[in-house]
Amino acid sequence: MTIRTAMITGPAPARQDGVSDYADRLAAALGHAGVDVEAVPLRPPAPGRWLAATVAAAEAVRRMRPDVVHVQFAPSAYRFSALPGLLPRLLPAGTPLVTTLHEYGWWTAPAWIPGPAWRPLERLRLWDRETALLVPASSAVVVTNPDHGAEVRRRTGRRPVLIPIAPNVDRAPSPPARAETRRRLGVADDGFLLVFFGFVHPVKGVRHLLQALPAVRRVRPGLRLVVAGGFTSQALPEGEARTFRRELEALAARRGIAGMVTFTGYLPAPEVSALLAAADAAVLPFTAGVSLKSGALLAALAHGVPTAVTVPDEPDPRLRDGANVAAIRARRDAAAIAVTLRRLIVDPALRERLAAGGRSLAAGHTWPDVARAHAALYERVLADA
Repeated sequence: MTIRTAMITGPAPARQDGVSDYADRLAAALGHAGVDVEAVPLRPPAPGRWLAATVAAAEAVRRMRPDVVHVQFAPSAYRFSALPGLLPRLLPAGTPLVTTLHEYGWWTAPAWIPGPAWRPLERLRLWDRETALLVPASSAVVVTNPDHGAEVRRRTGRRPVLIPIAPNVDRAPSPPARAETRRRLGVADDGFLLVFFGFVHPVKGVRHLLQALPAVRRVRPGLRLVVAGGFTSQALPEGEARTFRRELEALAARRGIAGMVTFTGYLPAPEVSALLAAADAAVLPFTAGVSLKSGALLAALAHGVPTAVTVPDEPDPRLRDGANVAAIRARRDAAAIAVTLRRLIVDPALRERLAAGGRSLAAGHTWPDVARAHAALYERVLADA
């Protein structure tokens, strides 16, 4: 029997939202696994009309009559509105609901309610401070990393299903020649190509990376940094995105590094793959730290790019300094970024070791694996229903 799944996501297109991109890739992978997926974007008819969007999405699901409803949830995907969390009250009775938590453990709606007041509601599975009715009403809750799973267990007592993500850019089957890509970017034969990849947002640490570059350039004058990714996203609306880009460009000019930095804006996946294939190293200096819930990190590792990452408060034990990543020991710290990048630049043996370790780690995160885990989960919730 083919399982029919309604996949509910936020309104932004994949090029402007990581969760929408994930949902698109998951739907394609599930199609190969024998699951029929129909996307249901929860899109307001006018700015701020999230209740109308929620009702319309529920009506679309009712017309579809799917076997399973699957909500992809992150607060930014719905512009931090709590109203999409009312979906379970509007969905067809008896249809199993699955919710994937892409972000969890830091947001509350409404924010003014103190933490202790939520605890009895969450323990009784009546209401969730971040997702409203989604977590309490779901037949299964999916998390992409152990930290989110631990927080769900702590708050609700229920055990979520861990399904790690996969790279958000696949290796191009026939990428352009490495030398051609580097030449197009103005990288000299003896130059060093450093790449940041992903949505460019203040929390990604690019500001601190630019501040670090003058110190890094002293050990490799031929260094070029390519910041590959769009600025406009669901988390950073167009006006704010333009302002942030101008701020970064002005910072590069003040630091005297404008000539060695390229901001590409959004790139299609094949172009990102070609860029990663041509890179000497990648750097992800996220201000909250990096874990394996980052599709950009997995994409860099899968391409065999030695990658420098900041370390979160709760380090991901699968990311090991010197084995599969180069750790940046302090966040929001240009000097710490410079120290790690200099280490990468001057040590080719380290880069070779990280490339091999990164590929090995990423090999355990593939879209067929993700699809099979979801298909098995859908079968279980249908059997239980």
